[in-house]
Amino acid sequence: MDRNLILAIALSMGVLLFWDIFISGPQREAFREAQETAEAEAAADEEGGEIDDADIAGLTRNTEAGAAVSLEEALAESSGRVPIRTETLEGSINLTGGRIDDLTLLQYRETLDEDSANIRLLNPRSAAHGHYVQLGWIAGGDAAQAAVWTVPNGAELTPQTPVTMTRRQGDLVFEKTISIDENYMFEVDQTVRNEGSDALLLTPYALVIQRGIPEDFTNFMILHEGPLGVIGKALYERKYKKLAKNPDKKVEESGAGGWVGITNKYWLAAAVPPQDEEMKATLDNIGSADEPVFRATYALPQRGLAAGETLTLTSHIFGGPKDVDILQSYEAKPEDGGLGVYDFDKAVDWGHLFILTRPIFYTLNFFGDLTGNFGVAILILTLIVKGLLFPIANKGFESMAKMKKLQPEVEALRKRYPDDRMKMQQEMMALYKKEKMNPLAGCLPILIQMPIFYALYKTLFVTLEMRHEPFIFWIKDLSAPDPTTIFNLFGILPFDPTAAPVVGAFLGIGVLPILMGVSMWFQTKLNPPPTDPVQAQVFAMLPFVFVFIFAPFAAGLVLYWFWNTFLGILQQMLIMKKNGVEVDWGERLPFMKPKKKAPAPGE
Repeated sequence: MDRNLILAIALSMGVLLFWDIFISGPQREAFREAQETAEAEAAADEEGGEIDDADIAGLTRNTEAGAAVSLEEALAESSGRVPIRTETLEGSINLTGGRIDDLTLLQYRETLDEDSANIRLLNPRSAAHGHYVQLGWIAGGDAAQAAVWTVPNGAELTPQTPVTMTRRQGDLVFEKTISIDENYMFEVDQTVRNEGSDALLLTPYALVIQRGIPEDFTNFMILHEGPLGVIGKALYERKYKKLAKNPDKKVEESGAGGWVGITNKYWLAAAVPPQDEEMKATLDNIGSADEPVFRATYALPQRGLAAGETLTLTSHIFGGPKDVDILQSYEAKPEDGGLGVYDFDKAVDWGHLFILTRPIFYTLNFFGDLTGNFGVAILILTLIVKGLLFPIANKGFESMAKMKKLQPEVEALRKRYPDDRMKMQQEMMALYKKEKMNPLAGCLPILIQMPIFYALYKTLFVTLEMRHEPFIFWIKDLSAPDPTTIFNLFGILPFDPTAAPVVGAFLGIGVLPILMGVSMWFQTKLNPPPTDPVQAQVFAMLPFVFVFIFAPFAAGLVLYWFWNTFLGILQQMLIMKKNGVEVDWGERLPFMKPKKKAPAPGE
């Protein structure tokens, strides 16, 4: 049983270690050679490509050609800009194309340092890693992405002051009124008036563009980063590297309800159409394998515009953090103060274990808000999990206690049949049956804990709410590893061991991983020791190995495992006492063994 218990832990931890090192960690992969997906347009002054109104796949084709320039140069290239100023956002609207391509999140910084730069979400298209959102009309195959809009002098977008932009294209007069709420949602009211004598066809569209793979790309298997969208009430995702390697893996779907966008670990830029309209959406790479240009876009059904008529359309753009409360506030129905955006919180990668990740997140979020400390919330979550699993854990620990009580009889069987392993196993099973005991029951609590452990790992990793959240003392960010390390005496020596190549990630042996390892070692002392000396040595080393395994994990995860192990020790000791099993701590822990008195002279 002891062997099965520890092997179950080792196997589970080995899987997590494999994910972390070989799959989830940043990997350098050589992109295969690929040809450009489109030829340059004949009209040099039109950056937008012609499209077939029935085929959205051609929209913005080859729009990102040319070498990237610096951010300052890209901002200066525009024909003018309208400032954006709110308590949460700062940036500008580019009058060239009328796109939102300059956005900074004022409530989030890149690091814990108070002088650290704020998170920059959107960049002009010509900048390195250009990232922007644009809405408009396709008229006669022309998306007019390079058209210049005009605004009144002194125009500035704030929650109190919407901005109205206008432009003319032949007989068509376009007007775009942009407003913004107190958070991160832009509302765009578009009108187009036909002042000519002929009827025209127009197609509303929206697009989100990301030029190249972002610098902060993490490439973790358990995290989606890249184009995604809820299309016809179904979620579709394409990772950056998958689309870069193979542009044929694009998504082309239609349906009513949803949104499209491009997401990184914590941030989202998305275009939201009217929820009652059928949209034709595409998630793809319109660049090459070496210079990818990722795109999430939709087109709505064509509208006929007769001479003298006006069309109107209201859509939305989101640019901000993937805060679950904020995303879900936009999911609420309009009569409840929301926008009715379908499944907007699926921008968060809940994964296939969403049946666990969501409850774990809601529990952490509730107690985090209640106590003001997400570390305390993790402790409370552990107590709740312990309570839910209490009956199963009791049976497991009772089985372990009985195993310990039967240890002398098991040892006698081993000595009686040293060369007949089959007979020994038969006698042991008969003994277990006589005592009405299942030797595998002790592994059940650990096996049940594994999905919960993984779901907590994913929740801590992908949700914004734990980012930069402190616990106590030196733990300033529960979503990051323990910042201390024993290899520089917890900060006394002036060097950083984690900066070492290859092994650096496993040298951050902080206080929390050490406490976790000590608790695991202590718990192994409550179990019957293996009779095989080599096996006993291997099992004795496992807690120390797990210290290195857990060192790169989020501090919140290590805190959970330490607290869970500590509570398990108390529970196991109580059950052992209840079953009449005494623990000889002098035998288990040599340093607690009483010292023999030296014999007196003459004895």
